[in-house]
Amino acid sequence: MIEVKNINKSFGDNHVLHDINVEFQKGKVNLIIGQSGQGKSVLTKCIVGLHEPDTGGIIYDGRNFTEMNRNDKKDIRKEIGMLFQGSALFDSMTVEENIMFPLTMFTNMTKQEKLDRVNFCLDRVNLVGTNSLLPAECSGGMQKRIAIARAISMNPKYLFCDEPNSGLDPQTAIVIDNLIREITYEYDITTVVITHDMNSVIEIGDTILFIHNGRNWWQGDRKEIITTENKEILDFVYASDFMKEIRSSMKESRK
Repeated sequence: MIEVKNINKSFGDNHVLHDINVEFQKGKVNLIIGQSGQGKSVLTKCIVGLHEPDTGGIIYDGRNFTEMNRNDKKDIRKEIGMLFQGSALFDSMTVEENIMFPLTMFTNMTKQEKLDRVNFCLDRVNLVGTNSLLPAECSGGMQKRIAIARAISMNPKYLFCDEPNSGLDPQTAIVIDNLIREITYEYDITTVVITHDMNSVIEIGDTILFIHNGRNWWQGDRKEIITTENKEILDFVYASDFMKEIRSSMKESRK
């Protein structure tokens, strides 16, 4: 579990985060949603240590990350897997080399142990036999799965995903959503996902944090977001007439 306690963050006169309090549950897919520029990415960067919060604390399973020295923070970061928005694969490296990269950087595994781990991760994301391919030879969906394989290569306790469905067609996005959910449940990971994809919100949102004007405006789950009357949530999630019709149908089906 990750606890965010009274986090404030400003850049000059711009007060971006206002007293954010939230718990991201272990073994759950925890979503952060909200309009662009509301503080989602800044919050995530504070949680992983890329930004230092002005006040408040970040607690990783009882360990106060914000009060740690640099070496202790490095130990926590080794427990974190990251899935970046654009996959962030190294173009000049093969699939195998991309997934092996963090193992080479942060472990003392032998070459064979690293290869075994790479193959295990490729098998888990249904990409067996793609070791020698370059990223340019892979589709967008394959690249996302390669990035997930790299993110779980260190067997992380915490997984952060930034817009995992960005640029994907709807069917491939569902595959990625299901894979993230399966990995979270299977390995009991604390998963945090920043997303604008409403299908993800409805399908995999075990817990949902809606940030508005830098504040945790609403918290709930994928069932509660269907029935909420919170105006800002309705304006964001159900902005179109089509989405309003879907919400109405879902509410009727749950009666």
